Amino acid sequence: MIYRILADLVLLLHLGFILFVVLGGLCAAWRRWVAWVHIPVALWGALITLIGWTCPLTPLENRLRRLGGQAGYDESFIEHYLISIIYPRGIGPKGWLLMGVGVVVVNLVIYGWIFRRGRRRG
Repeated sequence: MIYRILADLVLLLHLGFILFVVLGGLCAAWRRWVAWVHIPVALWGALITLIGWTCPLTPLENRLRRLGGQAGYDESFIEHYLISIIYPRGIGPKGWLLMGVGVVVVNLVIYGWIFRRGRRRG
């Protein structure tokens, strides 16, 4: 039972990490110091997607699920939980490239907006 709860907590942490990777720049608009945390995290998230690395949270969640008597999964977190919602037939290499580039583009737009906003105030 405890392993299933821990696996679910890792799942929530993983989802939070992904949301922070994609939209954490908005927090930097609120508190500038967040950018010092967000930029390396966003780069890490983009690299995981672009290069095809496995996020360390995926094997951790799988291990906890197996210890809790559940089946783990072979694909990545995004493929397992989100792709079926976003892309019905799977993502493929071009889709992964688009997702990685999308992370970079979204964050460049957010930081561009923050920079322009800061210049107007100053």
